[in-house]
Amino acid sequence: MTFTWRPRDIAADIAVVALPAVLSAGVALDSALLRPYGGVAFAALVVVALSLLARRRAPLAVAWVSVVVTVIPAVAPAALVNDAAPANPVLWWAPTVPFAAYSVLAYADRRVHAWIAALALAAAPLLFSVAVGERFGIAYRTALFTGGFAVFGMYVYTRRRLTQGLVERAERAERERHLLAEQARAEERARMAAEMHDVITHRVSLMVVQAGALSVATADEATRAAADELRAIGCQALEELRDAVHLLRSASAKPSDTVAEASADPPVPDLTALIAESESVGIAVELVEEGRAGLAAPVVSRTAYRVVQEALTNVRKHAPGATVRLSVRYAAQGVRLTVHNSPRTREVDDMLTAAGSGSGLLGLRERVELVNGTLRAESDGEGGFVVEAQLPTSGPAAQR
Repeated sequence: MTFTWRPRDIAADIAVVALPAVLSAGVALDSALLRPYGGVAFAALVVVALSLLARRRAPLAVAWVSVVVTVIPAVAPAALVNDAAPANPVLWWAPTVPFAAYSVLAYADRRVHAWIAALALAAAPLLFSVAVGERFGIAYRTALFTGGFAVFGMYVYTRRRLTQGLVERAERAERERHLLAEQARAEERARMAAEMHDVITHRVSLMVVQAGALSVATADEATRAAADELRAIGCQALEELRDAVHLLRSASAKPSDTVAEASADPPVPDLTALIAESESVGIAVELVEEGRAGLAAPVVSRTAYRVVQEALTNVRKHAPGATVRLSVRYAAQGVRLTVHNSPRTREVDDMLTAAGSGSGLLGLRERVELVNGTLRAESDGEGGFVVEAQLPTSGPAAQR
């Protein structure tokens, strides 16, 4: 059993050592120094008292030290006890024995060994008393006193184990609650993915089909061009929807399921095409790339694409005329991308700004967290804005 020392524990240990030391020293100074080996006896008392400092870390060792020192006079009584013996020589050793009995039953994990040591501690004064021919009643009372300390030590040990069991049960319940919450979120993501696929795909597919029909049926070139562009945008929306559905499903799938579906991953979008779209509406974008894009998993590359897409969309809405520096660094540890725009140089279109839901960055942050990444979006303090994402190279399932 591992213990963490606290100030009150140190104070208690000092008191436990001091009390038996003072009691034993009082008897020793009164009589032990008159014996042939009185100095040895006094030194033994000091050793036993000091050994109580280790009663938490090594309770069994402390108990057996007390037993051995108490039994020594019984083994060689002639050398340690003579006519100058005090009336109650058993008191030489008794002050330390109850504390050792308490400690061994309160702190020892090996319970069989602890009980053997406790019984030996209770029997040692009896053996000493019989060996030196002293009155049995004193030793008997000492044994009962030691037994009382032992029972209290057993109570402390049982209470500690009960408390630990309750704490472990609470921690286990908290872990189970967390796992159930994660499972519920995964099931909700899967349900949302299925609903998006069923509802939105149906509507957008109809739009694409109708746009294609309009392109074929019309004779006006401008109308045909608009219909073709509308059809292309609809097809792109379907690809992005499939990407979102795949991400939601992969975040809640088992690793084996994700591996099995790896071959079905949609293609990774191209950042240069996204930059070209922004530049076509007057947003100058400087792209700085480091490393190989192939280091990142497809789901991570698509998440990076969404971060850049949302950041450039916000620049068009909130900072017209600004210049953008897009930095993407691919490494074995992860993908780091930064989108930093300068202050706006033109007035903001209020209708365009109000067209959004206002939750783009929040949704983007949740998407980044799905792949175990982090997102930071804040002002640069000079009128510009910075969006920074740190993404792992592998997908969410690979990191479990």
